[in-house]
Amino acid sequence: MTLPATTTDAERADILEALRTQRYLFLHTVDGLTDEQARTRSTVSELTLGGLVKHVSAMQIQWCDFIEQGPASMAGEDDGGQSWTEGFRMTSDETLEALVEAFHQSSERTDDIVTSLADLGVSQPLPPAPWFEPGARRSARRVFSHLVAEIAQHAGHADILRESIDGQKTMG
Repeated sequence: MTLPATTTDAERADILEALRTQRYLFLHTVDGLTDEQARTRSTVSELTLGGLVKHVSAMQIQWCDFIEQGPASMAGEDDGGQSWTEGFRMTSDETLEALVEAFHQSSERTDDIVTSLADLGVSQPLPPAPWFEPGARRSARRVFSHLVAEIAQHAGHADILRESIDGQKTMG
């Protein structure tokens, strides 16, 4: 039996709270850092705190574009993965302040879509990719759930990186 999809104010509030909580924990990891520290590889990983801020911003933009424009918005550049890799790097001409501002802008857009969509059940087909089942679709609701999980995962990465730089921990 299929029930009609409905979106309630409580559901929107739950999604927004989850997104905002994970974003807060994520951004806490870059509080008080210099640009040099934000570019620092503090573990064996290539990841840096500035690069993670840049990536999470881009990820929010990409998934919002997907909700609004469909799978064509997710077409990657055919550059052998170079643009994907660069999306994780804080370049010498970027500042942490500018990256955090871009993060806030992408977050604001995401929140606006959560509150303005008539139905969070609206869906788009996923683009062909080895990690997506052929013919699969994603609802806006599922995209927002994915964003919460992705931001939380990167908050964990960021916490490890920050602790390796100066000992600061988000929790504990």
